[in-house]
Amino acid sequence: MARILRIRTIAFCAFLLITLYYFLPSEHATSLLHVSPLHHGGTIVLAQYMNDARHIPRIVATKSSFAWNSVKFVYPPELTPKLPPHATNRPHIQHSFKAESHDIALIQGKRREEVKRVFKKAWASYRKYAWMKDALKPLSGEYVDQFSGWAATLVDSLDTLWMMGMRDEFYEAVEAVAKIDFGFSTSGTVNMFETCIRYLGGLIAAYDLSGHEALKEKAIEVGDLLYAGFNTENGMPVDFIAWDTAKSGSGLYVEETVVSASPGTITLEFSRLSQITGDSKYYAAVSHVMDTFYEHQNETMLPGMWPMFVSMRRKDVVSGYQFSIGGNADSMYEYLPKAHALLGSTSPSTMKYEIMSRTFMNTAMENLFFRPMLPGNEDILISGNCDVVDMEGTPTPRLDPESEHLSCFIGGLFALGGRLFENEEYLQTGAKLARGCVYAYKAFPTGIMPERYNMVLCPDNKQCKWSDTRWATERDKRKEWKDHLPLGFTTAKDARYILRPEAIESVFVLWRITGKEEFREAAWDMFQAVANATDTRFANAAIKDVSKVGSEQEDYMESFWMAETLKYFYLVFADPALISLDDFVLNTEAHPFRLPKA
Repeated sequence: MARILRIRTIAFCAFLLITLYYFLPSEHATSLLHVSPLHHGGTIVLAQYMNDARHIPRIVATKSSFAWNSVKFVYPPELTPKLPPHATNRPHIQHSFKAESHDIALIQGKRREEVKRVFKKAWASYRKYAWMKDALKPLSGEYVDQFSGWAATLVDSLDTLWMMGMRDEFYEAVEAVAKIDFGFSTSGTVNMFETCIRYLGGLIAAYDLSGHEALKEKAIEVGDLLYAGFNTENGMPVDFIAWDTAKSGSGLYVEETVVSASPGTITLEFSRLSQITGDSKYYAAVSHVMDTFYEHQNETMLPGMWPMFVSMRRKDVVSGYQFSIGGNADSMYEYLPKAHALLGSTSPSTMKYEIMSRTFMNTAMENLFFRPMLPGNEDILISGNCDVVDMEGTPTPRLDPESEHLSCFIGGLFALGGRLFENEEYLQTGAKLARGCVYAYKAFPTGIMPERYNMVLCPDNKQCKWSDTRWATERDKRKEWKDHLPLGFTTAKDARYILRPEAIESVFVLWRITGKEEFREAAWDMFQAVANATDTRFANAAIKDVSKVGSEQEDYMESFWMAETLKYFYLVFADPALISLDDFVLNTEAHPFRLPKA
């Protein structure tokens, strides 16, 4: 009888485990994997079950029609430095959250489900009308291929599906991804930057979360494709890979001028791929690129930062007078502290990332961030641009109080840097920058900030009293946009909202680092505004004018809507153990890379 009872008990436990795995939302599953068995009896059994390969659908990756690892390079990149040992001394990043009351947990659960509802609607439309295409057009229900025709939205959304517990949809997507032919492209050239952050980043993150080997195999294919972009005479990567030339191995021509973000946004993906595969070649290639930026960081017209445009052909990252952490430069700066988080400072080749991070952050604080003149004297910061002009033979930095939605990532990055480098000034600066973007959202009638705008500077970045006269004078100097402007704003020169994630990204990071409820409440206000203004029959669309309620929409929905924007909203309201900042670092497309443990 005792034996029969044991068998029944085991059978019941097996049934319960299967039920938990397939029906619990993924944040609970993730939490269970990381809690101590001292507090949750049976957790270790569940963890073993979920990591058992027998319970993962068998999906075999189809080899692409061209083997990128077979190309014989005319200019093979150096194979050193070797991948360094894992960092072991990372500081604690995420706030120590306590258990919430039942009522608060219920509210946040409803918010999380509302975000998931919006995502599921968009995903269902993509699956029905644009499956295996790069992007869905949310007004017409048609599709567009703008990133080589490798199903950008599909690959970009893999990890979001996993986080939201949509396991059936996830494995259906993995099966489709496993068949993508990275030996064929709809375009004669392949964009290095976009392919790296969306495709390689998406595949690595989905593998890091699920452990499915088919994703790893496809990530290696894309990694080898991008590695072909380093087959150049000086070892610097191209901006666009000439498809047929790259296949021949005869060597690629490095463009004369590129935006600095392009060569500066490969570090995380290539380094993580080396960690996953044990092959240092990816890490070595990108390390040499970053050496070029490191060696000349203090020789520019704004020492500590690099101009928006650089020449990798001439290895010139010094010439130029325009400096910004916004478009054209943003993710290069973003990857410096994050590379330090991923790699640590365990070798001479990795120590540069902390030095470059601290140097640029100090320069940005002194030259780019400003306090705007506002009616309520709110203590916020906005990130502007800096032009270095010649004043009687002396290069002089001049702050331009123009900002953009793209710049809103910087608040979260400074907060992350504050924890990584144990610098309270960085953290407080990050909080003020995040609050600045939240303010810009609230200020406009739709509850959404514009793509690009100007504000009035407070002199010397100190608190300044509101002046109607000064505001009107500054506004009238600008030729663009004098109507429908909130107090303090002098332009909304690009009034669109194109479903961008950068503001909610910083709000998410500040919530996870500080635990302050103001950020979670701000996120909910932002989500409601965005979801209402962009909703369409099929999914969500960009809007043309955030200053007008009921603005006309555009038939446009980038893959980052599901890969980034909705993911960050979801994570704000999810269990903080889901994608803990102590366990993951997110690339510029919000793809989480697992931080290796010693």
